[in-house]
Amino acid sequence: METVTISKEVFAKILTDVETLIDDVELALDTKVRNRMQDIKSDKIKGKNEEDLDNYLKNRGVKIE
Repeated sequence: METVTISKEVFAKILTDVETLIDDVELALDTKVRNRMQDIKSDKIKGKNEEDLDNYLKNRGVKIE
């Protein structure tokens, strides 16, 4: 694999673009999903397995595929 050299200016632009994309993704997430993830992380709900968590989210209107 070859080494690629990137100037500080170009790297700063790339970093700014990535930060913007991360912000855009965060805004695009449905509020319900973020709330449910907080519930899961804070142990408000306890699931024995992934199916339990999927059912929890489905019951609250989150589409699970």
